[in-house]
Amino acid sequence: MSTFSSLNTAYSGLAAAKAGIDVVGQNISNVGTDGYTRQRLNTSSVPGATRAGMFSVGVAPGQGVAITGVARLGDASLDAALRAASASSGYASVRADTLSSFEESLNEPGSNGLSAGLHDFWAAWQAVSNQAGDPAPAGALLGSAATLTARLSTIYRGVQSQWGTTRASVDSMVSDVNAAAKQVAELNVRIRQSQLAGDPANELLDQRAQLTTSLAAAVGGTVRDAGDGTVDVLVGGNPLVTGGTARAIAASGSAVLEGASADPVTLSWVDHPGVPLTLQGGRLAGALSVLAPADGQGRGGMLAEAAASLDSFAVTLAGQVNAVHRTGVTASGATDASFFGFDPGQPAALGLHVIPTGVDGIAAAAPGAGGKNGTVADQISGLGAGAGSPDSVWASFVVGIGTASKSEQQQADLAELGRTSAENAQLSQSSVDLDEENTSLIALQHAYQAAARVMTTIDQTLDTLINHTGTVGL
Repeated sequence: MSTFSSLNTAYSGLAAAKAGIDVVGQNISNVGTDGYTRQRLNTSSVPGATRAGMFSVGVAPGQGVAITGVARLGDASLDAALRAASASSGYASVRADTLSSFEESLNEPGSNGLSAGLHDFWAAWQAVSNQAGDPAPAGALLGSAATLTARLSTIYRGVQSQWGTTRASVDSMVSDVNAAAKQVAELNVRIRQSQLAGDPANELLDQRAQLTTSLAAAVGGTVRDAGDGTVDVLVGGNPLVTGGTARAIAASGSAVLEGASADPVTLSWVDHPGVPLTLQGGRLAGALSVLAPADGQGRGGMLAEAAASLDSFAVTLAGQVNAVHRTGVTASGATDASFFGFDPGQPAALGLHVIPTGVDGIAAAAPGAGGKNGTVADQISGLGAGAGSPDSVWASFVVGIGTASKSEQQQADLAELGRTSAENAQLSQSSVDLDEENTSLIALQHAYQAAARVMTTIDQTLDTLINHTGTVGL
């Protein structure tokens, strides 16, 4: 190898060390950047030149180092594990949050809960039985009955509001999914073009990885490497993104709770309208499960089932109170009078109202017993006790909601624990370690200085050879 070749060899080492320092600087600069995957310079030694003929005797050293690329230190299997865990966590978190919010809205146990309202309602009937015909306890009864129906109505309206909010979030999530799918398709094209041109695409790969993870959390999307720099994103076994093409999804169905049974909320492909899209995980799947209509067996959507239970409770309460109330006689002598009624065209829990407006409309006495008799009122005051009573029905409902909420929260916690574990495993592989980068920086700095020293030595040798040969003795 000639002296000039040695100079080139030293320069290649200088260039490689400089490129390595640049890569370390990129890592350190992005230590706090979300989704950034650390990088490393790939190099390979350059073999010695092949010599032939009479001058091929001897061993030829190599010709330095070649930069072969900048590697992105991600792990496809860890990325896939994070996407799967994100899909499970997204699904479970939506269901747990929905039930938790509804449980809180019940205010049970507490002075503002329906249980307290029922207690006051039965106590007011007992007071009427003790002072039949007296306007004071009758007024208190009508007030407690109105409060009871108002609380039930408030709970039902809360279910309606929560259902509507979740329905709106479905439309929002669908828009986000379509936008993310479009971005993944665009990144597929850019990455493929960059790799074909031999340009680095690590930052583009990071952006795409973040988007595919967000798609997994939203719709349970799975990723398949196409082998040409692009990836396919599958949702429910069907392609959402293929190369540079992204398909769109759309949500359809009722915008209000009462229409969910006749027109359930579903997803479909925009290019195949009417063909339902079945999700296997993600927040959208969780939201759809929450919005599903009641099935009559308690296994439908949790909000629709809760609304159905509230309606059933209203019917039970009104039915039991009216059944006894009709056996009595009012102060004005009317019989077969109902205490509760329902507004036509309204859900039972929302339309439940008190019929009497004063003491004359309350049938507290048994027929023929006189206006001061409180037999019927006493019977109604005892309706809160025993199996099948409104109180026991409500208690069973509250306990069921609490149990379901705790179960969903436990599943959400386990799913989030799995997601966190998968994320930590991915970060341990891909995130920047400042201690490691500083060590690499020092090693590269020394390599740069050593390569520069080699160049200086060769330069001095060439100076002696060119400018001082033959000058000895002059």
